[in-house]
Amino acid sequence: MPSDLPNLNDLAVFLVACETKNFSQAGRQLHLSQPAISQTINNLEKHFGAKLFLRHGRSIYLTELGQAMRPMAQELVSAARRMEETVYSLQGEVVGEFEIGCSTASGKYLLPNLIARFRRKYPLVRINVVVTSRNSVIDKLISGKIAMGISSRRIDHRELDYQDFFTDEVILIAPADHPWADYRRIYPDDLLDEPMILREESAGTLEVLKKGLLEHDISFDMLKVAMGLGNAEAIVRTVEAGFGVSFVSTLAADWSLKLGKVAAMPVTGLELRRTVYMVRRTLETPNRPQEVFWSFVHDPSNADLLRLARQLS
Repeated sequence: MPSDLPNLNDLAVFLVACETKNFSQAGRQLHLSQPAISQTINNLEKHFGAKLFLRHGRSIYLTELGQAMRPMAQELVSAARRMEETVYSLQGEVVGEFEIGCSTASGKYLLPNLIARFRRKYPLVRINVVVTSRNSVIDKLISGKIAMGISSRRIDHRELDYQDFFTDEVILIAPADHPWADYRRIYPDDLLDEPMILREESAGTLEVLKKGLLEHDISFDMLKVAMGLGNAEAIVRTVEAGFGVSFVSTLAADWSLKLGKVAAMPVTGLELRRTVYMVRRTLETPNRPQEVFWSFVHDPSNADLLRLARQLS
């Protein structure tokens, strides 16, 4: 049995590899090369004298030892981070690391600027953004895999706290040379004649669109859905190319609108807005970095950022 203990940084790499099930993806998340990840795992396997992962092509799978070690590694790494945060907190510093899950295109546009501003004020805090689906954000929060989330979905759950992040508007966009671009506005019935490019079934923009259309006696199956795509950026590019029209967040379409590649089309009687929330798991023990960021969201210094979102909406 080795007399020395495994390196905590190596254990942190092991945990990310467990989560991603792919060394290359783990490297991208940790900003390390794939060989560096492989070498770290090899070092751990040499330390324990046994394999932690089984390799199959590009995928990796935990061995029985790896499965048994995972929760203990999580406990060790979490305890080390809590100790570091406590020491720095007692010295008046805010330090730590946590993850925010993001399921909305609009959230992806606002979060980077918000986090950059936060880190200028609190440089010892690292925040990682995980882009995932709405359902996954909530599931990861409840299971404790992420600390906070940005989502348009709100469910009643005793372990979740919500605060309004901003109000997002979902607009209709068409190619810049589309005949509709010459109209001041169109009517809901006009939507039935055009090929539509839409988000996946679980997306918040699709949910708000369905509700809005039903108010005009239009059901979703009446639309001519030409294509379903998994992210707003891909949809905007596809509309630019002339393959159809779509409903997307104003923030997602903003750059293409400014360049004149797509046109925004008002639809009479159809105003699609949704509240985007910042949500966190109810804290069992105080966590200063998370608490400070939670309050920072609506700090007066960020008024211009949130005002921009409202103006675009």
